[in-house]
Amino acid sequence: MKPRIYLETSVISYLTAQPSRDILVAAHQSITHDLWQQRQEYEFYVSQLVHEEAARGDTTAAKARLDAIADLPALTLGSDTKELGDLLVAELAIPARAIEDAYHIATAAVHGMDYLLTWNCKHIANLQMRRKIERVCRSAGYEPALIGTPEELLNSGE
Repeated sequence: MKPRIYLETSVISYLTAQPSRDILVAAHQSITHDLWQQRQEYEFYVSQLVHEEAARGDTTAAKARLDAIADLPALTLGSDTKELGDLLVAELAIPARAIEDAYHIATAAVHGMDYLLTWNCKHIANLQMRRKIERVCRSAGYEPALIGTPEELLNSGE
């Protein structure tokens, strides 16, 4: 069975962005392209929220992002997802100013994803927040997705 992976918006942004001159961003873009080339090995998912975020900003860039995810299944953000996201904020696992990040985490947990991949290491793929995120998800009855970057997945031998 292929791993079920929720792709947070930053992964799509790195996939479709113009090549960066910033060496770290360029490396992340390259790794994201490597992951995309191996997509037959995984079941990729996005959500309504990813579509909304991808549609923001420059119209040409937004079109590229939306085109990239057009064929991926979009998970719903139902009341259970919003409740878990709100709980992640209430329990201080995610700051209130990052509520959309909490909804990404909740979406992956509620829909039983194996992984949540992101380049957002401030609020999502953050080792200091991981235990709180996992505790809140489990206390609400959900198994959290393993959160990491595309680089971590590609280097894990999964």
